[in-house]
Amino acid sequence: MRRAAAPVLASAALFASLLAPAGQDPAPAADSVAAFPAVNYAVAVDESASLAPEDMKAEKAAAARIALGDVSSDSHVTVFGFAAAESGDQRAVDPVCPRTGLDAAGRETIGDCVGKLHSRTKDEGTGTDFPSAIRQGVHDLTDGTDASQPRVLFLLTDGYMDVTDSPKYGPREHRKAEGERQLGLALKEAAAQNVQIWPLGFGAQPRLDELKRMASGGYQKGCVDLPSAHPQPHKVKAEDIGSTLEDIFAAAHCMRHEKGTSQRPPATLSVGISPLATVGSIVVDKGDPAVKISYYDPSGDKVPTHGAFKKSQFELAGGTGPVEALKIVDPLPGTWKIKAEAPEGHRSLPVSVSVLWQGELRGAITMDPPSPQPGDKVTVTMRLQTREGYEVKDPRDYSGLRVRSELTGAGFSPLALDLADDGEAPDPTAGDGSFSGTVRIPQTADGALKVSATLTASGLRADTRSEGGWAAPGQPPVTAALDLPAASTHPGGTLGGTLSVHNTGNTAHTLRLAVADVQPGLLSVSPAEITLKPGESGTRKVTVRVAPASAFGDRLGGGLKLAGTATVVDTTDHDRTLQGLPLSVQVTPRPGIWDQYWWAFAAGAAFLALAAVAVAAWVRQRRRRRDPHGLVLRLVSEEGSVLNEHLAGHGTKQWYEFAVAEAHRSPRIERRPHGPYAVQRSPEGGAVLRKRGGGRTPVPARGQVPLTDTLHLALGEDSRAPKGGGGRNAGRNGGRTRPEATPTPGAGSGGGAFSEWE
Repeated sequence: MRRAAAPVLASAALFASLLAPAGQDPAPAADSVAAFPAVNYAVAVDESASLAPEDMKAEKAAAARIALGDVSSDSHVTVFGFAAAESGDQRAVDPVCPRTGLDAAGRETIGDCVGKLHSRTKDEGTGTDFPSAIRQGVHDLTDGTDASQPRVLFLLTDGYMDVTDSPKYGPREHRKAEGERQLGLALKEAAAQNVQIWPLGFGAQPRLDELKRMASGGYQKGCVDLPSAHPQPHKVKAEDIGSTLEDIFAAAHCMRHEKGTSQRPPATLSVGISPLATVGSIVVDKGDPAVKISYYDPSGDKVPTHGAFKKSQFELAGGTGPVEALKIVDPLPGTWKIKAEAPEGHRSLPVSVSVLWQGELRGAITMDPPSPQPGDKVTVTMRLQTREGYEVKDPRDYSGLRVRSELTGAGFSPLALDLADDGEAPDPTAGDGSFSGTVRIPQTADGALKVSATLTASGLRADTRSEGGWAAPGQPPVTAALDLPAASTHPGGTLGGTLSVHNTGNTAHTLRLAVADVQPGLLSVSPAEITLKPGESGTRKVTVRVAPASAFGDRLGGGLKLAGTATVVDTTDHDRTLQGLPLSVQVTPRPGIWDQYWWAFAAGAAFLALAAVAVAAWVRQRRRRRDPHGLVLRLVSEEGSVLNEHLAGHGTKQWYEFAVAEAHRSPRIERRPHGPYAVQRSPEGGAVLRKRGGGRTPVPARGQVPLTDTLHLALGEDSRAPKGGGGRNAGRNGGRTRPEATPTPGAGSGGGAFSEWE
């Protein structure tokens, strides 16, 4: 209830965004003004004692939302409260908002006047006078207004009429019956004046039977001739006031309402906008005014809240309140992202998003064959399109659609056609937005033919399409059969087909080829003209070219389908249509470098991986070949006696560093990090000796090299430790010692004396 009773101006923001931006109307989408004519509204709010104060607050919030809920700045609204006049100084109706145009200036005044609505006190009259309320609404909607504009009365009440204390209805014992009689008369007057009545039930237990009576008693024809647009009552729960009112308002004046996601902030919400939408409003129920909202279009771009961006116009309302709405003229279709952020302490309430939109649905109609003879059966196909000529992909976009078609022509009465999208012959596929049916040309047909179809759907501008033909006895001199299979290509790409032609006449004929029922420039066909010689038969190549990517803008996205009609017209024979072929072209973005050459990247990556493995193996092999592990270092005297043997370990960076301890008494080799000597294996065999400051000296496998003035270094092998292995005695002196040599216990531990010059 706290959310339902939010400040009126914040609540009004729900629909305020559907109005034109301040200052002036934005540049509308094509035909948008004609598509969405002005509507006259009246909002009657029950102020009687049968409603609790919290119900009154909910009614006020609802009144504000309704009062500002139309897409046309030429629409008007009046708002008044009502109860009952129970004495001579009381009145049943309290006007609070006079007839106000819903332009930029008018909507600024609605919030203030709606705030004047209040629950009646006893001295103001607390009954419920429905006849007076309906008559006031009819008066406001008809006095000085355009009769061609729709008239809608919203009646906010609990449905309990009470005129027992109203002297105007006669003696007390007759007042109830008189009230019922007067209500019937008021409803008849509403119906006669084309006033729709949409009752909204408030309170714990609204009287739905009475609300149904008032809904059915007014004018029944809605903005379109569909059941969803016929007036009907709705119960409004305070906790669901936002979504409920959006549903009701959408039904009352033929808008579409789509719900999005809901989540506590911080969060990214989403809602889809149909490709059929020409104007819409993304409504965000923030719950907490501290929540900040950002809007991102299907391309991932953050859009402004005011002004123009790409091909769309934007206007935000209610940004500082608990409910805000972003009106978009010519919105980019697809999934919109809404980012909700909130400071700590303002994240307890969920944020929900929805969209209200109106749009335009178009169709492309074909008759096959286009020039039949009397008695022929023809197939009529009506394909759904967006206003730009793209195919409609999602059946939800045209849910509730009604298709009406008929064949007219000279020599016979109009024939009704049944067109269906059910997948049963002649319809090839169910649910693909293509409606098909057949009709037989009457034998009496003589001359011009015309097949027409009208599309009607709630929230979508009705569209009527027609296709002309000719019925005459005898075979026409020229026949043509165009073959352009459905295909996929990229912007700027081409598609190939063939045209089979046959000229049985004695004169040349010129045929004109074109693509209709699609936005100019998106598809073109060549050659544009073909001349047939007398008696000529054969086939010609035909090419369809798709416009470059710049022609599609952001509409291309991940791909779209162009739905056109390829036509062949015999200009020599009074522009007789020889064929109208439905043309479907899937257009996808041109792939990037990776998509085109992924195989080369994959092969290159595999080559690099193999090269890396080879290099790593070579490096490991090189290291193994230089690894000093397993070398037996022999310390040899000048006389050639082996004084000491030392088993080398792995070393550091393939160098085993050591020193000579007790060189003059009991010489032995000890491992010494950063020692004066170091050895490593040589890939050519033997080893390499490195002396500090003395360069490097090859050590042959069989031979010796000077180490000090009196000692030499020779090599041996330890058969117990294989090359590259990790023997447990590596780097220790536990190796072999010749009998004449003096073993040196613990020599490999580094615990002996330093050499003399250290």
